[in-house]
Amino acid sequence: MVIGPGGAGKTTLARRLAAVTGLPLTHLDQLYWRPGWQPTPDPEWREVVRRLVAGDAWILDGNYGGTLGLRLAACDTAVFLDVPRGICLARVIARRLRHRDRSRPELPVGCPERLSLEFMVWIWTFPRRRRGEVLKRLAALRGGQRSIVLRTDRQMEAFLAAQAGLSPA
Repeated sequence: MVIGPGGAGKTTLARRLAAVTGLPLTHLDQLYWRPGWQPTPDPEWREVVRRLVAGDAWILDGNYGGTLGLRLAACDTAVFLDVPRGICLARVIARRLRHRDRSRPELPVGCPERLSLEFMVWIWTFPRRRRGEVLKRLAALRGGQRSIVLRTDRQMEAFLAAQAGLSPA
């Protein structure tokens, strides 16, 4: 599973990881959001995630703290993109400009790219409000599971190269 704040590069890393491993990729945003940015109700969403993690092999791209426990319990590897918030904000602004009023491929139809003050505040406050809890939960993974914290593009490239059996450039 790949988690981290908005703009950290979760979707890009997950796509590339799926390409080098051959594992099936699911973008949680694509399943959670309904047209018009309507969320899936919590009980239904938990059931969707339960079905996803029951599979033999998968890559899940996305946060959704309410189901983080389900995903952590089922994964063999949790990759946390711990990218500085300034970089994350710059990336979501660039993404908004690139996909003006269109849905990104990992979003459902009817959910055009948007950038709200609420989302920007969530990104800005992620290190203070959520990072510590994520790291604590990753530290508590059971034997046989691994957590990987990546902070830079160079670290992400090295991780992908290792998964592909290549030496980093």
